[in-house]
Amino acid sequence: MFNAILVNKNDDGFSAELTELSIDDLPEGDVLVDVEYSTVNFKDGLAIQDASPIVRNWPMVPGIDLAGTVAETTNPLVSVGQRVLVNGWGLGEDHWGGYAQRARINADMTVPVPEGFTTAQAMAIGTAGYTAMLCVLALEEHAVTPESGPVLVTGASGGVGSTAISLLAGLGYEVHASTGRPEEADYLKALGATEIVDRAELSESGGRPMVRARWAGAVDAVGSHTLANVLAAIQPEGCVAACGLAQGMDLTTTVMPFILRGVTLRGVHSVTVPRPRRLEAWGRLASDLDLDQLASMTETIGLHQVFNATEKILAGQVRGRLVVDVNA
Repeated sequence: MFNAILVNKNDDGFSAELTELSIDDLPEGDVLVDVEYSTVNFKDGLAIQDASPIVRNWPMVPGIDLAGTVAETTNPLVSVGQRVLVNGWGLGEDHWGGYAQRARINADMTVPVPEGFTTAQAMAIGTAGYTAMLCVLALEEHAVTPESGPVLVTGASGGVGSTAISLLAGLGYEVHASTGRPEEADYLKALGATEIVDRAELSESGGRPMVRARWAGAVDAVGSHTLANVLAAIQPEGCVAACGLAQGMDLTTTVMPFILRGVTLRGVHSVTVPRPRRLEAWGRLASDLDLDQLASMTETIGLHQVFNATEKILAGQVRGRLVVDVNA
């Protein structure tokens, strides 16, 4: 028997509880993992608080990330004793996820934990940090370089934002951080931000379709009016890597930034990214991410604390990254 968080929905309503499961309860898969760590992401908050139809199969073990050691395998892609991590691929949505001490998954969902990372550090990065790296790669591929000008990061104190600031600053970019939490200014500057932008400057609806060009690029985890206002302030040939919807999933804007300044809006997803791209992103994280800064943005909690943590992440009260020690 092992501990797990299980969510369920039936005629009696929705439930989320910490319970015990057996190996026989696990879904099909060719790899059994002794899970060591998971994370708390915005999507996990939606699932555990039943705030959005994230879960597609019931019952479900949530947790869109996991890292641990292979205990059993019938697939030559991985070996017993190997340290692996999983991000996306429907984990915690239509396939049982990381909020359990054991998980059965498919080998092609896994990525080897990079040399130099512990499983805890891999989950301190998690989907949020991995998504931030995908955004950085997108900006680089659209020729947004440190010489191009400042880059804006919205939702700056969250997991994606914090990691994006650290990565971009480490690569030599001038980073501006947008946040609605002025008390986080010192934290964001310690990660490498040189200017703090009040969220209110960008979050109102009905903004002008184009304003003074301020940023060469942006990493946006907020969406909605914020994304529209960011697009209006991007320099010619600039790029916005959009990866989130913390403010909302709507986007009301015009074509003017695109046809008058040649701005690119680049969508970044993390769920079904091909394995070569995943390996590239994790390889860059291993070489580019400052592990001391990663530690400064990370808090570790136990499995029983996930319920409260998911309330806080939906309320925008979580700074940086929350790692879940599933054995604590």
